[in-house]
Amino acid sequence: MARRSFHHAPEGARRQDLINATLDCIAENGLQGATVRQIALRAGVTAGLIRYYFPGKDELVHAAYGETMNRMTGQVKFLAEQTASYEHANPRQRLALFVEASLSPPVVDARTLSLWATFISLIHVDPAMAAIHKESYLAFRNEVERLIASVFNDEGKSATKAELAKYAIAVNAVIDGLWLEGCLAGDMFAENDLVSIGIKAVEAVLKPEEAETA
Repeated sequence: MARRSFHHAPEGARRQDLINATLDCIAENGLQGATVRQIALRAGVTAGLIRYYFPGKDELVHAAYGETMNRMTGQVKFLAEQTASYEHANPRQRLALFVEASLSPPVVDARTLSLWATFISLIHVDPAMAAIHKESYLAFRNEVERLIASVFNDEGKSATKAELAKYAIAVNAVIDGLWLEGCLAGDMFAENDLVSIGIKAVEAVLKPEEAETA
């Protein structure tokens, strides 16, 4: 097990180091194996120093889950916006770039899936985890809703806030399902298959009348 170097650094950086060490331990040893002692060893600190930043393991796990979900949403937005064509893309193309980023490495990643599955098992037994899940889910869904609203505005289509939310829920479900497929069995798909399927599925969601008559 590689130890992290825990140098003198601002408190925010030290806290982040402990969260990263927690994620490493959970990924390698599972939730039960990620003890405060193991996390301290990984971070190269004492258990007492961990307690300066976090009251206990539960709080470390909460922070690690929040970090995992925020990192995924942040990666998707960053990758989409860093695409060479993003600046000059129209809203529909930007939505497609967002879908592509959601269904490509490093977002589609077996380690991230393993961490996500571990954390998800706690949502119905830990109110704090449930709250983090709701917050992170809404953050991603709201970004999807914002992109859809831009598409509709650009194309002169009207939709109420409630209708936009329903579209975003459906698009989010498409992305989630294909993300799971990619993480679990990415080797079964040809390059860009998931992205192509995802973009076509999202187009169908945004044109339900056409999808029904096709």
